[in-house]
Amino acid sequence: MIRLTKIFHFEMAHALSQYNGPCKNIHGHTYTLHVTIGTNESIEDYIPSPGILIDFKLIKKIVQENIIQVLDHSLLLSREYTEQNPACLALHNLIIFEAEPSAENLLLFIRKQLIEFLPAGVDLKKLVLFETGDSYAEWEEG
Repeated sequence: MIRLTKIFHFEMAHALSQYNGPCKNIHGHTYTLHVTIGTNESIEDYIPSPGILIDFKLIKKIVQENIIQVLDHSLLLSREYTEQNPACLALHNLIIFEAEPSAENLLLFIRKQLIEFLPAGVDLKKLVLFETGDSYAEWEEG
């Protein structure tokens, strides 16, 4: 099996409703996202011309358009959070998220978005989302 990984960075703020700690307050992170694409096909010999499974430029285009442009410099809050803090609704960069915007739920959102736009013959294999330099969430095809 061959896998390709492309790395992305974006800035985003969030807060976790019902969290008992500092993450209940709006705060931001510099996120690093690793997107790994692969195929389930067995490749015994070389890949035919042009010799690539998927162009890195295409991975970049799909992730930029469907993830980075949506999330970068945004504020992600759950509906529950905005109901408890209605003043947040006036913020122009607010995205009301369908779940609590934890790293785990962000990964599930990113997975759902990317699977929809990947071309036939390649599959999303793994996502790693660093919320800080030493803390990350990971999803892997099971």
